[in-house]
Amino acid sequence: MKTETIQILQNQFDVISQRIPGEDVEFWFARDLMEPLGYARWENFQTAIKRAIESCETTGYDPSNHFRGVTKMVKLGSGAERPIDDFMLTRYACYLIAQNGDPRKEPIAFAQSYFAVQTRKQELIEDRMRLQARLDARKRLRESEKTLSHNIYERGVDDAGFGRIRSKGNAALFGGHTTQVMKDKYGITKTRPLADFLPTLTIAAKNLATEMTNHNVQQEDLQGEHAITREHVQNNVSVRDMLGQRGIKPEKLPPEEDIKKLERRVKTEEKKLEKHSGRLPGPKDE
Repeated sequence: MKTETIQILQNQFDVISQRIPGEDVEFWFARDLMEPLGYARWENFQTAIKRAIESCETTGYDPSNHFRGVTKMVKLGSGAERPIDDFMLTRYACYLIAQNGDPRKEPIAFAQSYFAVQTRKQELIEDRMRLQARLDARKRLRESEKTLSHNIYERGVDDAGFGRIRSKGNAALFGGHTTQVMKDKYGITKTRPLADFLPTLTIAAKNLATEMTNHNVQQEDLQGEHAITREHVQNNVSVRDMLGQRGIKPEKLPPEEDIKKLERRVKTEEKKLEKHSGRLPGPKDE
């Protein structure tokens, strides 16, 4: 995402933030937040809010501290007023709503980091966006590999065969370097997946090749380890060739921080975010 786009989105979210008088609690009205997050219909945004409330409950926090239903009066074209439903949302509530959205949409990807970082500093938001992009890419790769495992199991390939298929795909993507060679190069222990230490670009490349394999295995109804291996290797070669056209060799890219450490860090940050977001006053507090 371009720096200019991030600045525009940041200004949008900044200008609609509010503070409870006399308290250090920042909040946003859901109706104000809906459009910047890319929602056109209030009904759809209510569904996103409901999912976020469920996430809050599942995590063990009281949703009433962060989500507060309110009624607002809005002016009609005639000059009359009518009541509409709305929500007051703490920063933590906004973060949960963003986390339940599609990170491939720019406003959602930005919001996930904007609300997670309790600062207005753009460079810190951009750092968090890069971290989140890697976590999202790794999640998609896990899902596509799980689908591939399921697809090929139905076509006569067991877990050991899946491992061999994935390994040969890796060798094709990394220019002949096997999974173990790449692990040795990066200093990764035998029990840890290579993908947990790959940069975002390489994770995305592996995912693209795997999704292509999933598609063609189903479309062409490929059967057996040999046919599926050939398909997966060719897809990884194709992705490698595409990267090579832009001067990128996956085996030359440096490793990144262990994704498991990043996931633990995010969980710790979420706990701090909930605590520092403060609590919305109840009706009796007004």
